[in-house]
Amino acid sequence: MKLGFIGCGNMAGAIIRGIIASGVVAPDEIIGADLSEQAREKISRESGILVTADNEEVVRKAQIVFLTVKPQYLEQVIFGIRGCASREQLFVSIAAGRSVSWIEERFGEYPVRLVRLMPNTPALVGEGMTAACANSRVRPEEMEEVCGLCGAFGEVEQVSESLFDVVTAVSGSSPAYVFMFIEAMADAAVLGGMPRSMAYKFASQAVLGSAKMVLETGKHPGELKDMVTSPAGTTIEAVRVLEEKGFRSSVFECVKACAEKSASL
Repeated sequence: MKLGFIGCGNMAGAIIRGIIASGVVAPDEIIGADLSEQAREKISRESGILVTADNEEVVRKAQIVFLTVKPQYLEQVIFGIRGCASREQLFVSIAAGRSVSWIEERFGEYPVRLVRLMPNTPALVGEGMTAACANSRVRPEEMEEVCGLCGAFGEVEQVSESLFDVVTAVSGSSPAYVFMFIEAMADAAVLGGMPRSMAYKFASQAVLGSAKMVLETGKHPGELKDMVTSPAGTTIEAVRVLEEKGFRSSVFECVKACAEKSASL
């Protein structure tokens, strides 16, 4: 087997489906383990990979093992698999708040070769943003291979681990902030008489298109904002209210609080 996944939840499913859709790895070269029979059946039905309830089976069969369980279960999982790990294997963790050194300590004397990732949920629709770093045992070509796999479900950047808490705040958790913004705009449109389904479409497409403008034009967000705000117009009036209500400061503080919470885990 080329790839193995321990934990077959939503994020693992997004990664697996993206990799398969890109043609990088075939379904019969991927094995996934999960204690939940429902999770195993779902991922098998949706992607066609081999599934098992045995984490050790994944480690025995896969060359690259993704640790895709929730952070609170990672220690238990590592203790259960480290005895059957091979020195030629590469382990990839997506656990928030679990540093490379923390994971290395749980593997004990086993010289684990480890890549740490921080993806986000837009990977579910092929538009994820993933940060990646590795320990000193990972060879450059192996890091390149992992980044290539991440590219199957969005964008990826190699980032210093010291920035991972910030990555969590500005990327890993931020889809929740954006969903709240879309919901609030849609609610206001509904108040104005627009049908809800239409309101969600208009608000969501506006966010999608605006983000694409930032990425594709390379212009500063402030410059793009100025392009929309005509003198004495509707947009500058809306911007005035956002500033009055502390919109910018609220976003600043929420990202800061999220990064601090990530650092404390």
